Amino acid sequence: MAKLYFRYGAMNSGKTTVLLQTAHNYEERDKKVVVIKPAVDTKGGDYIMNRIGLKRKVDELIKKEDSIIKKLEKYMETIDCILVDEAELLTVEQAEELFCIPKIYEIPVIAYGLRTNFKGTVFPASQILLSKADELEELPTICRCGKKARFNGRKINGIFVNEGEDVLIDGSDSKVEYESICGKCFVEKVLKKEIKK
Repeated sequence: MAKLYFRYGAMNSGKTTVLLQTAHNYEERDKKVVVIKPAVDTKGGDYIMNRIGLKRKVDELIKKEDSIIKKLEKYMETIDCILVDEAELLTVEQAEELFCIPKIYEIPVIAYGLRTNFKGTVFPASQILLSKADELEELPTICRCGKKARFNGRKINGIFVNEGEDVLIDGSDSKVEYESICGKCFVEKVLKKEIKK
């Protein structure tokens, strides 16, 4: 039976790199994949790009008003897997569709995304994926301090912030950057709480 997989992690955990490798593995075995991403992710335009320079053109950009099932109808008879980049930026309805696709069409869906935003709040689409995915996998990365990074800190002009729009794509503004950080550093740097030594 086909499944929905959600592979999540903080920024720089290699989610897009793993997606690109997964696509390569399928295609190397003459299998057809469809790669999609939310249109709100403007970084790279209609490409997905990782931080080490690899990129791939997406098959479909998904707008907020799109039904993923309707958008992918033309592929359903011929594809072996659907790969989703930046799944946290989908709508709740679109995340629900990702859960339904393997059950209706017997096509596996592998979604990659963040668990939480820079405030430490679960993205609405990620909440659906975390609660309904058949299999979950956390992709690890590390904080500057050496501990496991599970959070994403947003910096504006090099300073951590904890207010602002939920979605602000890095690279869209030269002042915006993100850093994966551990819980202790999140409390200290983002929430600005004093850590007892």
